[in-house]
Amino acid sequence: MLLNLALNFIQASAPTDEITQVYSRMSGITRYIYENLATVDASGAVDYTIPGYITLALIFVLSAIVYKLGFAKTLPLWQNAIIYIFLFLGCIMLTFFAFFLPMVEGLIVAALILIVYKSRLWREKREEQKAVAK
Repeated sequence: MLLNLALNFIQASAPTDEITQVYSRMSGITRYIYENLATVDASGAVDYTIPGYITLALIFVLSAIVYKLGFAKTLPLWQNAIIYIFLFLGCIMLTFFAFFLPMVEGLIVAALILIVYKSRLWREKREEQKAVAK
């Protein structure tokens, strides 16, 4: 009986150790999303569906921002739709990488750098137009 209690205790604590080990290897923002947004169903099983979709949406939005700020050209609507469809498909793969690599953090840094670059570029163009107008 004592051995049975000990085995039940070990089995009950094993998933927690595995979850802790996985969380400790995850990157920062992805870890935060998975730790705080996971749901527990009636049977006590943890459901990670919602955090997965949130991570995918976050990666897609950040990738679209980086694409728009750094690489986008003026194209017809149907060509833009095709580009964003393939961007979404690529983001599915990036979501798997985001578990243990800092994909979200890298996209945030890239977006911030491009925002600073574009704002300086727009400011310089505005100053040039003012100088030409005088």
